[in-house]
Amino acid sequence: MPLSISPLDPSSHALLPRGEGNLEPPLSARERGGGEGARRGGEVVLLVDTFNRYFEPENARAALAVLQAAGYAVHLPQAADGGRPLCCGRTFLAAGLVDEARREARRVIETLTPYVERGVPVVGLEPSCLLGLRDEFLSMLPGGASAELAMNAFLFEEFLAREHDAGRLSLKPGPLREKKALLHGHCHQKAFDAMPAARKVLELVPGLEVEAIESSCCGMAGAFGYEAAHYGVSMKMAELTLLPRVRKASADELIVADGTSCRHQIRDGSGRSAVHVARVLERALEPGIKGE
Repeated sequence: MPLSISPLDPSSHALLPRGEGNLEPPLSARERGGGEGARRGGEVVLLVDTFNRYFEPENARAALAVLQAAGYAVHLPQAADGGRPLCCGRTFLAAGLVDEARREARRVIETLTPYVERGVPVVGLEPSCLLGLRDEFLSMLPGGASAELAMNAFLFEEFLAREHDAGRLSLKPGPLREKKALLHGHCHQKAFDAMPAARKVLELVPGLEVEAIESSCCGMAGAFGYEAAHYGVSMKMAELTLLPRVRKASADELIVADGTSCRHQIRDGSGRSAVHVARVLERALEPGIKGE
């Protein structure tokens, strides 16, 4: 049966994301596989999802800079089959294309298993992508390899919070001009109880007050809010608490949201730009310690 997709609403104020170019060349040139970083902080895999690779590569570059500044040797895995970049398959699942999503999951597992077997943590930026490794992968491809990957996969903020709690995090952020951050949680972050980690990592920035916005789903939910049939419902969800709170924020307050769809909903609905936590930390790094 052919896939039926609802048309996009031409009157919608929700703007489709624009690509900023492939992230692959600049990141690959900076990949670190050893040296001083490995001695200070160990190794980590940075799994760059499709959205951050092609639409918001500044988030991946920020995460790379922060991890390297903390002394980690960062691996940027290339697909084991030699094909296109890895994809978690989330967009296939959202459209009911389970077989296609399973194929993507298998590519991810085959590529990351050698790192997982050595105990190298896998760190991701997009909640709906990374947390699929801890949820849907286990259902689509049950077995030891999926389970090991699930136990070794962390959101960027989860990994940093874990390292901080263990006394292993060597990161020295400095104060920012902004003294307050409004934090909106992606639905997957909330479902997996990852919000405390996001708050903890932001609070590593000296003098930064963090307020978690009391909100439910932003209303975008992947492509849901872009579709003509759902746009009205999407905006009603956003207008419950999220957008009104963002509009009340002063110009010197940061808006932080780790989900790509959340950031676009906030921008299109309020005119304010939200940023990933990795970009906040990158800005707060003291001069001279970035991993350039």
